[in-house]
Amino acid sequence: MTEAFSTRTPQQALAALLDQQAPASLLLLGASTFPALQAFAQAHPQSRVTHVAPGPLPPEVAGQRFDLALAVDCLEHLPKRDGLQLLGGIRNLNASRIAVLADLGACGWSNTDFYSLALQASERFARDGQVVTLYTYDVREYKQVPDWLNARFWANPENFGKYWW
Repeated sequence: MTEAFSTRTPQQALAALLDQQAPASLLLLGASTFPALQAFAQAHPQSRVTHVAPGPLPPEVAGQRFDLALAVDCLEHLPKRDGLQLLGGIRNLNASRIAVLADLGACGWSNTDFYSLALQASERFARDGQVVTLYTYDVREYKQVPDWLNARFWANPENFGKYWW
């Protein structure tokens, strides 16, 4: 990502993300909902949206798996350590795709905090002196398959993909 600001608004970026991903189950972490999510929920009534307040996940939510987890207006209400544990736990256990919209100045985080959780800075938005950044994570895009991982580099290429130990 470049340091340039996006021409879109955060709502437009979140709406585009929701349309692209079209999750059947969505976890929203935040103090409130947002217009792009409300529009998505109306357009996709079959999608299950679970909204939880900032903080540890309730036990009934912590055991579920979601197609996408969104954290909007969340990290600004948590201590940094709790936020790191929350996002790391969701990444590892609850969702294979995550999007976080955060005001770094308000939440006290830095880019490297998000990078340490394997999130990538996707877009930056500026309005009235406030800078908000959208961070995303998708396990399918996290690491590309290395070119050496194929039958050509095996000692017995005829056995590639046949045996698991």
